[in-house]
Amino acid sequence: MTTDPNRVRALVVGVHVLDTLVRPVTEIPEGQGGALVEQIAMTAAGTAAATGLVLSKLGASVRSAGVVGDDALGTLLTSLLERDGVDTSLLHRTSDVQTSASVLPIRPDGSRPAFHVVGANMFLAQHVPWDALDDVDFVHLGAPEFYGGEVAAQLLSRARANGAVTSADSLAAGLPEALEYFAAALPHIDYLMPNDEQVLGWTAATDLHEGCRRLVERGARCVVATAGAKPTVIATAEGITEVPTYEVDVVDTTGCGDSFSAGFLRGISLGLEPVDAARLGNATAAQVAQGLGSDHGAFDLATVQSFVRERGGDPE
Repeated sequence: MTTDPNRVRALVVGVHVLDTLVRPVTEIPEGQGGALVEQIAMTAAGTAAATGLVLSKLGASVRSAGVVGDDALGTLLTSLLERDGVDTSLLHRTSDVQTSASVLPIRPDGSRPAFHVVGANMFLAQHVPWDALDDVDFVHLGAPEFYGGEVAAQLLSRARANGAVTSADSLAAGLPEALEYFAAALPHIDYLMPNDEQVLGWTAATDLHEGCRRLVERGARCVVATAGAKPTVIATAEGITEVPTYEVDVVDTTGCGDSFSAGFLRGISLGLEPVDAARLGNATAAQVAQGLGSDHGAFDLATVQSFVRERGGDPE
């Protein structure tokens, strides 16, 4: 493994999605009606792709592994990742099904429903980049439930055995049975990064702190749970800490969880303790939230570190 934090090598594995975003949308026109909007954009998204894209912006050397269709959507998704410096040579292209895609009508408050096609992501477990796990500093598994517990556990175990820091972020719904799709992988995850709804739903806890404790008891070394504008919760066997988020004018919440993951992991790569890494994660998410899509913002690591210093905190 490299010892230079400025040359950290990250591998993101898992879900890749092409998002089409429209804002602002207050209602869907009836029949054949139409409506004028301010902005339409297409961005690389998904728990692997968006995390990798933002990690690259923050100065990491990133390879992205997953499955996309052999179609125009896949070509565009790949080019958007490459534009922001991500190595896409491990993306497998298939002619069997279309690239995963979503259409997101963004409400004026930044929230949004979603129309989604699973597409090529259904083949992820058939295309694990096993050899790429042997020489990398960080492995982030985006949506381990798409691999199933046994494959996800093998993937993360191999990465960790070769010295990599492991992390995961799930798309699974907040239901107790959803956790069981990848529960076997929990003991091999250094940093599990769910949101509050997932934690509460998976564990049937009524309190976020208690839910995070239960996930640590299931094997995750550290649980870092985001909760929208509420403080981020960090739980380990030693205890629980809350890290406040930053107040900004929110345009779109798409990709905020993925950008938090990227900022947090970049902080860990710099040698920060989890609390300070979470500050960097929250600051990164704040940059993305101020525009449309997962790739919003011309920021870099120095920009985000400066943001943290100005708002209070130690980002270095």
